[in-house]
Amino acid sequence: MRTRAAVLREYNQPWSVEEIELDPPKRGEVLVKMAASGLCHSDEHAYDGHIAGLVPPPMMIGGHEGSGVVQEVGEGVDWLEPGDHVIFGFIPACGRCPSCADGHSNLCDLLATFTVGTQALDGTYRHHTLDGDDLGLMCLLGTFSEHTVVNEASVIKIDKDWPLDKACLLGCGVVTGWGSAVYTGEVGPGDYVAVVGCGGIGSNAIQGAKMAGARVIAAIDPVEFKREKAMEFGATHTFASIEEAQAAIPEVTWERGYDQVIMTMGTGDGETLGQAFHLGGKRAKIVVTNLHGTAETSIEVPAIFMTMMEKQLRGSLFGSANIRKDIPQLFELYLQGQLNLDDLVTKTYTLDQINEGYEAMRAGENIRGVILYD
Repeated sequence: MRTRAAVLREYNQPWSVEEIELDPPKRGEVLVKMAASGLCHSDEHAYDGHIAGLVPPPMMIGGHEGSGVVQEVGEGVDWLEPGDHVIFGFIPACGRCPSCADGHSNLCDLLATFTVGTQALDGTYRHHTLDGDDLGLMCLLGTFSEHTVVNEASVIKIDKDWPLDKACLLGCGVVTGWGSAVYTGEVGPGDYVAVVGCGGIGSNAIQGAKMAGARVIAAIDPVEFKREKAMEFGATHTFASIEEAQAAIPEVTWERGYDQVIMTMGTGDGETLGQAFHLGGKRAKIVVTNLHGTAETSIEVPAIFMTMMEKQLRGSLFGSANIRKDIPQLFELYLQGQLNLDDLVTKTYTLDQINEGYEAMRAGENIRGVILYD
């Protein structure tokens, strides 16, 4: 069949919205008509080559935060049928590899196929340009396409009355941010929490910290709009820089420092991570959720703090969460009014407006832009 997709043909060149050829699903695969896709910063990293080697190079279809409706299922997929509503988890969960079996499905072995973007089971492609070139998929999904074929390991079935325009947010940003606080950071009642970077991931780290019972949540971001939104999501204090937040530690934390410092900037760098380390108090957990460039081979962390104050440096992929448990659970919290998804969506776009959406993200104008499909 033919459909339309946003293709990255060259690094740092506008997304090319064009017709593509899409093969039917094979064994273990699902054809989905997309309803919505979030414009996440991770696709910006793919766009500028910042994480080259971790995701497919050009030519590729972007997008990894999406929801839609099943159109067709391949052989062996007996738990889904046409008409089912689904969310994609940007980390697949096969349920059989050592990480999945050990309760860490966010580190599923299928991640190994991210680098080329082929179908997970047979290493071939379903998406092609009209002149026959194969197209890789961001996170095995390619949600910047009106239709896509994905492995069933990436699919979560949801109730048909759940709104698909909000459902897409749970494929990456919401769970990643929320889990960074609740799971990786282990925020508990009465904790002091600092969140560095208050876009789509950071806003949900704030929501997670609030839900976990933090007494202080400091939102740190240079963009005033994002600081204002952070207060709506549960922040108690805002600061324009790490230096400003550090100067206020005696007043805000009773001189103790923060129990969790959650790094959710658009792009991480070693120098800033080293600065953020100073925000943490004794036994603080410094959670690194934002991506650092693959070319960065060192970070500037004052190692003496790790011994003398038992500070901990923790990585967090997908918020250390489980797509099959946490995506439905968080959607239920939204439906019960305990989780705010509505205010995460700053503006919606058509697929043809994808470059406009990313310009707004670069300018700090969006918490999350969302593409809505017909």
